[in-house]
Amino acid sequence: MNKTKIFLSAVAAAVCAVASAQTTAEEFQARYDRLVRNVGYYGVGVETLLDRWGEAFPEDMAVPAARFRYHFEKSRHTEIVPVPGARKHLGKTPSLTLKDAEGQDVPYFEEDFFDETVFGEAIKILDAQIAAQPDELRWRFLKTEAMLAYEKESPDLAVIELDRLIDRDASKGVAWTLDGAPAGAEVIQQGVGEMCASIFAVGSPACYEFFRSISEKMSKRYPKNPAFIDNLGSYWLVARDNDKQAAKYYRKALKLDPEDYAAQRNLKIIENRQAAAAKK
Repeated sequence: MNKTKIFLSAVAAAVCAVASAQTTAEEFQARYDRLVRNVGYYGVGVETLLDRWGEAFPEDMAVPAARFRYHFEKSRHTEIVPVPGARKHLGKTPSLTLKDAEGQDVPYFEEDFFDETVFGEAIKILDAQIAAQPDELRWRFLKTEAMLAYEKESPDLAVIELDRLIDRDASKGVAWTLDGAPAGAEVIQQGVGEMCASIFAVGSPACYEFFRSISEKMSKRYPKNPAFIDNLGSYWLVARDNDKQAAKYYRKALKLDPEDYAAQRNLKIIENRQAAAAKK
């Protein structure tokens, strides 16, 4: 082979190598999804793939979201813990029940614990994204969810994040997005509603009070949404055991939406309880 042919062969090889290296953002996403299915969110090769993905597509929002997930899942581990006398713990039912030395049943529950340093790295990623994209809801929702998991029965910081989101929603000139696409008021209401449900499910006294305060704030912000009025009914029904006050809120919700299933169901529960009490 002469020098010209050798040179042309080398060029052809280089072109092929460059072409094979040109990977789209969608292909990186597919590779990431496959890798996570095989090794988990922080398994071997995930961080290397994220580095390459971020270098190739620095504006791709999926990269910081995946980096957050990498650190968050790496920071978390689950233990089975005994909680004597509990029927539920952090919103969960017992994983198993064992006898103690005196023959009494002791329920055991799954509970998540976190490495504070690694968890802090996950939150730094979200804080940086919130600072850069203050109107992108994905980062705010992810941070609230993470703080709820971390703080458990007393989610003070998670509620601060929700308060900030609601306050910003009430300010002028906000153009919310979700994953880069325009997001209307219904997205805010649905997202905060889901956060409220997660807080309520924990079932601690502090969570119930936070659930009430956020629901009251959202009800004032969106008075035509019966979901947050239902929330207030559920607060009085479950946390305060006050059927009369709960029924007031459920009836108010039904005035806004006569087909509101949650209000109908809970009013029926109240009626059945009152009927059973009258028979005694």
